[in-house]
Amino acid sequence: MEDKRVWENGGMTSDALPPLPPQPLSPLDGRYRAVVGALGDHLSEAGLNRARVHVEIEWLLFLTDRAMFGSAPLEASQIQALHAFAAGFDQLEIDALAQIEAATRHDVKAVEYLVRGELHRLDLDAIAELTHFAATSEDINNLSYALTVSAAVKQVWLPKLRLVIEKLAALAALHRDAAMLARTHGQPATPTTMGKELAVFVHRLQRVVAQIEHTEYLGKFSGATGTFAAHLAADPTADWPALSREFVEGLGLTWNPLTTQIESHDWQAELYSRISHANRILHNLATDVWTYISLGYFRQIPRAGEVGSSTMPHKINPIRFENAEANLEISSALLETLAATLVTSRLQRDLTDSTTQRNIGVGLGHSLLALDNLERGLGDIALDPAALERDLDANWEVLAEAVQTVIRAEVVAGRSHIANPYDALKELTRGHRIGSDELAAFIADLDIGDAAKQRLLALTPAGYTGLASALVDYLG
Repeated sequence: MEDKRVWENGGMTSDALPPLPPQPLSPLDGRYRAVVGALGDHLSEAGLNRARVHVEIEWLLFLTDRAMFGSAPLEASQIQALHAFAAGFDQLEIDALAQIEAATRHDVKAVEYLVRGELHRLDLDAIAELTHFAATSEDINNLSYALTVSAAVKQVWLPKLRLVIEKLAALAALHRDAAMLARTHGQPATPTTMGKELAVFVHRLQRVVAQIEHTEYLGKFSGATGTFAAHLAADPTADWPALSREFVEGLGLTWNPLTTQIESHDWQAELYSRISHANRILHNLATDVWTYISLGYFRQIPRAGEVGSSTMPHKINPIRFENAEANLEISSALLETLAATLVTSRLQRDLTDSTTQRNIGVGLGHSLLALDNLERGLGDIALDPAALERDLDANWEVLAEAVQTVIRAEVVAGRSHIANPYDALKELTRGHRIGSDELAAFIADLDIGDAAKQRLLALTPAGYTGLASALVDYLG
């Protein structure tokens, strides 16, 4: 048999490689499917279509419940059957929709025809024309996106973020008294505690979570240009804005009375900006923990069977925090693009939001993947108190702040006449390290009150953490 491989420079050329079977293009649908798959229940194309079917059926039932246009309320069994059809949306409906859309070349119209088919099966052809009645595609789409995004955020993304916050808060409480050298500008600075520094991240994230929890998920249902024109033509006597509001709020959404053909997407821009903000805080957390690992403050816990490097057996790489960092960057890039572009639609409608919104799941997916990495990473580190103590003991010069501040207070109180205390400490400490003996000798010679002198002589870098431990209590 002829060997069709082509060899050049010791290797096979890319044009000689056989094609693979169909594969997921996105790593979210391939390598990371197990982590982010729950988002697919809401933000996949199938999840969107399930929501569309739900909205179409609810609008039909809304009209018949009010006996609009001579219709009558459906029997309980018929309502139950329609609800079951929407709730039971599965591969059969996915395949049927694909077949219909191949002919219609319009996704929402395909959903309408699918619902009409179910009405026919239930012998409800008499009300078939109330399917998609007076609705434009965006009446269905905006409500469907609001429902799916709300469910994805509240049921999948937020719970995962809360788990990370809970784990971080537990570490903050555990290490509230673990004194460590701070590093402002990357240089030795006034000591703090590991718990207080982790608590800062908890506090920041809690604020953003509160903002996200108060998101308004807006919806409109007012026709082709937001004027209720078709509705009014069909029934000039009905209070269509009131009916629209009742319908939208009945879906658990906030009614938007003033729109073009589309709901203006401002709530989406607000939400994605806030999620991106949370991403940026988490990114800061990932880089800080990575740095603490690099400094030896945290040890990584070995896991049986895991490999850190393909060539260096000793290594345990901080991959959870590195993966989180990268995925948070991708997520924020996508979400910030969504927030920037969705607020603009040319005149009464353009189609740029259609393909853009199909990437909501990708943006949230990379964030969810990062959260999973952070949750696992935070569970795989252990504080090394000895490393913290060594670092503190090697940097007694950080007490210069305390000494010059106490001298200033003594001068004001009339117990000292030292000129320029800051400069005196700058001369002693700036640009080089001093030990405990040098600092003690300097303090002993100071012209200050005895109580202040004894207070300074008792200070150590590990004891100079102020209220760091107590500040953790502000997390509640």
